[in-house]
Amino acid sequence: MNLQNLSRPFITSLLFIATIFSFSSCNKTTDDIQIDNANILITHASPDAPGVDLLVDNNKKNNAALNFPSNTGYLSVNSGMRNIKVNVAGTNTSVINADLTFAKDQYYSIFAIDSVSKLSALVLTDDLTAPAAGKAHVRFVHLSPNAPAVDVAVVGGPVVFGNNAFKGFTSFAPLDAGVYNLEVRVAGTMTVALTLPPITLVQGKIYTIFAKGFLGGTGAQALGAEIISNK
Repeated sequence: MNLQNLSRPFITSLLFIATIFSFSSCNKTTDDIQIDNANILITHASPDAPGVDLLVDNNKKNNAALNFPSNTGYLSVNSGMRNIKVNVAGTNTSVINADLTFAKDQYYSIFAIDSVSKLSALVLTDDLTAPAAGKAHVRFVHLSPNAPAVDVAVVGGPVVFGNNAFKGFTSFAPLDAGVYNLEVRVAGTMTVALTLPPITLVQGKIYTIFAKGFLGGTGAQALGAEIISNK
């Protein structure tokens, strides 16, 4: 088609529309840009480590020091490779400095573990699939540095999570909602290392139970268990 045959009003209209599209594409706001996010939950699980600050790509994420055995709850971060630092609270001293890759829309738990002289990170992927009706999902993580491999069992009854050594963990398992009286035994035996206070599992919720402290420890560092509500 010969442009000379087009009417002047038609050409003017085309130029006007092109200008609008050009202006719109050059003036997108950050609200128009889709950012892929992941979610991370960080737990201070080192019995003798001081309070810590948490930095993602050098941006501090906690207002107050995170102390043993507390956690942050889930934090939203950009997916992809992120630099994670755990610093002694109020300082630039990093006790953990790791580059970790997080997938879009995935959930992760990062535990600062072991004694303070050997501090490291344990990273778990969290499957937050909703439990079936009448069920809760529970996993166990062994984070007591000097405790032997353990079983978690119903008091005087069957084993629920078997033979987990330090840094060992289970997948989330479905359990009937209700109140449980559990004990921690030396793996493969009926020798009770720790009796846990009653644990209430709510229908539809997801939990992580982790062994904390030192075998033979006292006070805040005593062998015990902590429960995290993941969802």
